[in-house]
Amino acid sequence: MIPKILVVIPTYNERLALPVTLAGLFEHQPAVDVLIVDDGSPDGTGEWADELAASDPRVNVLHRSEKSGLGMAYIAGFAWALERDYEIICEFDADGSHRPLDLGQLLAPALADEADLVIGSRWVRGGAIVDWPRSRFLLSRGANLYVDAAMGLGVRDATAGFRAYRRRVLEALDLSGVQSQGYCFQIDMTGRTVDAGFRVLEVPIVFVERELGESKMSSSIISEAFTKVAGWGLARRGRQLKGLLGRRRA
Repeated sequence: MIPKILVVIPTYNERLALPVTLAGLFEHQPAVDVLIVDDGSPDGTGEWADELAASDPRVNVLHRSEKSGLGMAYIAGFAWALERDYEIICEFDADGSHRPLDLGQLLAPALADEADLVIGSRWVRGGAIVDWPRSRFLLSRGANLYVDAAMGLGVRDATAGFRAYRRRVLEALDLSGVQSQGYCFQIDMTGRTVDAGFRVLEVPIVFVERELGESKMSSSIISEAFTKVAGWGLARRGRQLKGLLGRRRA
């Protein structure tokens, strides 16, 4: 039997971009199901998604009453997926920055059970970014270098939001303890996955700057990531040092 695959797409004011994204997604991966997690978009994104869901059984909609961040939207989507026996749960942006044709590259190793978390990476050989301003390019590259130096995860694109998790990962992690908002959520989940001993694989993807709608990046998201990564890094390095000293004493 082919494992059930769910693509979770958080939305907030993505009425213009979402139809284009879903059309491309179903063109390249017609067998997947989609869960749209809408945070009460005032532009009618949720209502449009409801209309599509009424005519397409592959489309599901989860409404949340307020905008409470990317991380909490994904946590809600993960819980929904686990209740319905999906084997592979993917993260995907609504804004067109993730190319639907690249999803197959993430699904292949996940379906073959070659990895527990597959990350669509911009920063491995073959990965690329299209139409980003230099400031955004430097921010992303610098953020990932900072994460690697602070936490030592061995992942080149820990902030990436294009992912495929095998069910066992999300079942094993304490998702109720994840409080990260914004793009810091991706770093948090990467760290938890690595620390739990799961296999992480990065595959190259092409990241495209959005053409429709507005970016959700803000100074508060950047500040949250910088502060939390510092704390996680200190805690992780402390555990590593404690383990090293313990082995030396033994």
